[in-house]
Amino acid sequence: MNFFAQQEQTQRRARWLLALFALAVLAIVGALGLIVWAMGGGTAAMAWAMGITAGLIVLASLYRAWRLRDGGGRLIALEMGGVRVEGHPADPQQRQLRNVVEEMAIASGVPVPEIYVLEQDLGINAFAAGFASNDAVIAVTRGALDSLERAELKGVVAHEFGHILNGDMRLNMRLIGILYGIEILALLGQGGLARRRRRHKGDIAATAVGVLSVTLIVVGYAGLALARWIRAGISRQREYLADAHAVQFTREPDGLAGALKKVAARYAGLNGNTEEITHMLFASDAIGQIFETHPPLLDRIRTLQPHFEPRDLQRLRDQLNARVRQRAHERAVDGMQREREGRLPGAEAVGDALGGHPALTHILGAGMLLAAIPGPLAWAARSDARAIEVVLYLLLHADPDVRERQLMMIAEALGEARGEAVRRLQAAEPALREDLRLSLLELGFPMLRRLSAEERARLQGLVERLIHADGRVAVFEYALGRMLSRQLRDVQDPAAASRPRTATLDAHKQSAHYLLAVLAHHGHPDDPAAARAALTAGIGSLDGALPLAVEIPEALTGAAGARAWANVLDRVLEQLDALRMRDKDSLIRAMVTTVSHGGQVVPAEVELLRVMAASLHVPLPLAMEGVFDGLE
Repeated sequence: MNFFAQQEQTQRRARWLLALFALAVLAIVGALGLIVWAMGGGTAAMAWAMGITAGLIVLASLYRAWRLRDGGGRLIALEMGGVRVEGHPADPQQRQLRNVVEEMAIASGVPVPEIYVLEQDLGINAFAAGFASNDAVIAVTRGALDSLERAELKGVVAHEFGHILNGDMRLNMRLIGILYGIEILALLGQGGLARRRRRHKGDIAATAVGVLSVTLIVVGYAGLALARWIRAGISRQREYLADAHAVQFTREPDGLAGALKKVAARYAGLNGNTEEITHMLFASDAIGQIFETHPPLLDRIRTLQPHFEPRDLQRLRDQLNARVRQRAHERAVDGMQREREGRLPGAEAVGDALGGHPALTHILGAGMLLAAIPGPLAWAARSDARAIEVVLYLLLHADPDVRERQLMMIAEALGEARGEAVRRLQAAEPALREDLRLSLLELGFPMLRRLSAEERARLQGLVERLIHADGRVAVFEYALGRMLSRQLRDVQDPAAASRPRTATLDAHKQSAHYLLAVLAHHGHPDDPAAARAALTAGIGSLDGALPLAVEIPEALTGAAGARAWANVLDRVLEQLDALRMRDKDSLIRAMVTTVSHGGQVVPAEVELLRVMAASLHVPLPLAMEGVFDGLE
């Protein structure tokens, strides 16, 4: 399953979606106009009716889209009664959910999303919402936490990450806005009928309002049925693809199959009106295949386990009901005990971060990375109040004199208390393993995204000063600064990150060659010949033919190279982010060819590849990083 091909397919589906819904809106507008004309309204009245109807649909859709533009995933989760999972939840099931989400984020190469639990929903369900991976939210029902084993929960969460990876979220958010615009007609008709009942029966105006209201209801719901049929056709195949991604990320098809069986044995329904988001859910209880946004549960199960027979579902249903009652009792008892003992919520979370996993033979590389992060650092990264300190800790220099200057900068910018907190983190873990640094940074992204605009600007300014404290830019410093900047910039305009790109590689070949030169140079900083050989291989992969001769740019090798290369690379990455998906595919392949040339990969290359992929808005799944097994 090629990420780039799926992204292009999603963009094509989005264009077809807009075209189909445009036709649906035209049909609705035309039908209402014909009804007005048939009632003797004349051509002018028909034109007015059509214009007003079209305007209402468009304005309502734009209004809903505008409401969802900033933090749309969070808004939907809150509208559905979601409760945010904090960095250190007291509930052990929420802790397990957070660990699973973090594992899947690293396994899929997607930034760690915010997590919500729909506490009042006892059905087994989940959804991912947002415009792009950088503002994604994952919500899971309490019923899923109570009913599912860890492997099954991982399958559900991985399925939602599949939707994030494929770009389905932006398509789903568009669907919400468009459906709202069409539904507004029926809602206006219902409101008109309610007002009509309050008028005198013989009132001519009341009769006219009644006729118009019935017309709006009939046309509105007919149009909504058409829109739901279009939505159903688009959504079903995306569910099979997300299931396939879940198996790819977890390597455990039985986990996802087990979750689907439990949905079939229990139910997936949510409280309240879920019609607006039914296409976003892990599973649907909707009846009627013509409007069903999900494939039949038995078909999905048999895709994973071809020999499954549904006759055991009743026994599974009885077991699930007993399990849910037991978990509810355990939560109540635990809450009362914690209140009596005066325990602080989340005090157990450090141990869970290291010891709450099954046997090592069943842990993905992502889980092992998370488990290897020292407890105090993982604790701080997951804390709203302390995630900033982890960012600053990661930038502290190995040289004591430079480090002291940095700590003074932190104290001046954020206060003595913050400076001392960073100093204590450094004293507790003076030398963090290089392969854990960016993963630790990513743990804090959900908290950092919640900073105010003023706090974000202050943090970014301080990070820049800390990076340049020694007069040069190390690769890790660049990677941290660039990844942080990308995350915080995308918070300001989440939809921009997933907008279709149309630039071609032919127009940006020079920029692409510079990007490959950065990888080659930092992979072989003391061996110019090896650097040129790696660059030659990368350009050959990109252009389809080996160049006659290559040279590493002076921005990397010259006297000012210690700082100049980073500024140039910033501009290059901004240009290359505008590439269409098929050209990003070619570029990523050339990057991998460059870093793997020679058979050994150094940490600087891994960090550069990760930050470059993040800047290009391309997830870099753990599966793709198998080339880095020989890390020095």
